[in-house]
Amino acid sequence: MKQPARYDTSSLPEARFEPGSRGRVLKNRLGIEKKKEIDDAESAALKYAVDKLLGMYDECHRFTAKDLRMMHKIWLGDIYEWAGEYRQVNVSKGDFPFAAARHIPQLMADFEKGPLRKHTPCTSKSMELVLQALAEVHVELVLIHPFREGNGRLARILSTLMASQAGLPVLNFKDITGRKRKEYFAAIKSGLSRDYGLMQRLFEKIVRRTTDPTSGEKI
Repeated sequence: MKQPARYDTSSLPEARFEPGSRGRVLKNRLGIEKKKEIDDAESAALKYAVDKLLGMYDECHRFTAKDLRMMHKIWLGDIYEWAGEYRQVNVSKGDFPFAAARHIPQLMADFEKGPLRKHTPCTSKSMELVLQALAEVHVELVLIHPFREGNGRLARILSTLMASQAGLPVLNFKDITGRKRKEYFAAIKSGLSRDYGLMQRLFEKIVRRTTDPTSGEKI
């Protein structure tokens, strides 16, 4: 009898799509088949998760890989059965591959010992240092892409919690969404060489827009 391929992931829940979705919607607990409906469900759950998590962590908390798994579970646990579990499938964005699935546990352990330990709790009185912390942690987490879905938004949740530790309000991420995502992805790719300058400048815009909503294009 032919043995299954060692790294065959086709039977994993995270590799399946909702019947009737034409491969556009991952298999989910809600039975949603339409992309807009699953996007709306994830967005509503995200708002609830941010509100809940802001009440869970204080300014003295040092974040860990375990925290990130719990954040992901709190956010998407009612939608996907694999929420909070590291992905076992490889993923990419266009021609840009994220970390191979088999390396994720070690990469997240290194992420905890490195950027998370270095930059959290995020309580510096220097805005320059806060921006550096937000940029490095955000980029490194997105590059690892530890979960099957929601990595960028999870990185925003963590950025929001870190910003709260620094005394900032809930961040307005308008400057990395929509038509501005090209600049955002360029900042992520720069992180491959440990260059966080582009992302730091983006976070400067985000913080300015957050603290001065009328700033608009003055940023």
